[in-house]
Amino acid sequence: MRTIDGAIDAFNEKFGFYASYLVLPLIFVVVWEVIMRYGFNAPTSWAFELTVFLYGVHFCFALAYAHKHNTHVAIDVFEARLAEKPRLILRIITNAVLFIPTIGLLTLYIGIMAVNSWQQWEHASSSWAPAIYPIKTLMSLGFFLFFLQGVAKLIKDIRTLKAMN
Repeated sequence: MRTIDGAIDAFNEKFGFYASYLVLPLIFVVVWEVIMRYGFNAPTSWAFELTVFLYGVHFCFALAYAHKHNTHVAIDVFEARLAEKPRLILRIITNAVLFIPTIGLLTLYIGIMAVNSWQQWEHASSSWAPAIYPIKTLMSLGFFLFFLQGVAKLIKDIRTLKAMN
């Protein structure tokens, strides 16, 4: 089991690091649009939509990385007051009862949406009309990696609890 969670951690660490560079094309597109719109009074028809796509993929790719490093927003009012062992038990229960089923179902449904999008060769209904199916596929990949990171955390927490006994 140690190799499973270690492999997930290592992959999400590298993947998150490289995915962080998606912010660079996002910045370029925003700067380009600002220059074109306000400098030349010639706004583009594609920049806004592309920024939404880039940011959406960037956000989804960051989910697993943020979960690995515990940087998601959390309200730990109750958890902070607990001793280490009850805190660990609470994390295991919430992960197994809330996180895994919820993110698992979200991953499944987003995957289904991506497959349906590919089957329909879905395009945006804008004047630019870019293909949406690759974006939905990348977003479903991000949620799948998020789900796997939750599984890795659950494995680690169970291992830590067993070591305490």
